[in-house]
Amino acid sequence: MPELPEVETTVRGLEPVLKGQRLTSVEPRRADLRKAIPVDLRQRMTGATVTALGRRAKYGLIDTDRGDTLVFHLGMSGRWRVDPSELLAHDHLLIGTEAGRVVALNDPRRFGFLDLWPTDDIANYPPFLSMGPEPLGPDLTAAYLLAALEGRGASIKAMLLDQRIVAGLGNIYVCEALHMARIAPTRAAGRISVVRLERLVEAISHGVDRRDPGRRLVAARLCQARRRTRLFLQAVASLWSRGRTVRMRRDRQAADRGRTVDLLVSNVPTRLTI
Repeated sequence: MPELPEVETTVRGLEPVLKGQRLTSVEPRRADLRKAIPVDLRQRMTGATVTALGRRAKYGLIDTDRGDTLVFHLGMSGRWRVDPSELLAHDHLLIGTEAGRVVALNDPRRFGFLDLWPTDDIANYPPFLSMGPEPLGPDLTAAYLLAALEGRGASIKAMLLDQRIVAGLGNIYVCEALHMARIAPTRAAGRISVVRLERLVEAISHGVDRRDPGRRLVAARLCQARRRTRLFLQAVASLWSRGRTVRMRRDRQAADRGRTVDLLVSNVPTRLTI
């Protein structure tokens, strides 16, 4: 599933192709993805000029001069293809510009979606109403987390995955941030000191912000077992382009049970049996 950094990278990749361009063609190639594609999307977008591109959590935003924002979500397998040499079976939306560029939204599993919403009311788009601050925004501070987590007995990992606390964080980056901040993922969220929360905020920003093209992130999906065993695979810090040894910690009993977990190593899926 594309995580927040991948969505941010996608938006930045689309920006030089679409921003300031008049859209000469907008062609939905099916009626729905996860939900119905707006029936008037072609009419409202064709001829419009893209004024800005942005992101909220894992949602991409394409603003136009007609006051409409195209909201897209990549779901499990979505991606935008720029100037494709040929059309693929799962290219579900084609957008052409007056400069002759073409972008295609490809989504084999169709768990993504497309929607239109008034640009000046985008803050009230239903999924955004209850979201917490952005991981890279100025509102995510140790003081904010201290107040938001006060008295909470749930684990810090569960709280960070709650979109009402922080918007857009997924399992991989929560695990990485907790590892970098040296905070156990099972620790009660309300019992973490402000000093540790300061480290956590820094780790979240460091892990999610992928603007440095030479940087590689290596993260493990946290493998949680049943309550009593608390088996987990927790790895691994960020690796820079020169590479480091992956560090991990696991319960010895995991090897006896032959558990299989999925790793994401520099965006290459890897399966590991522990």
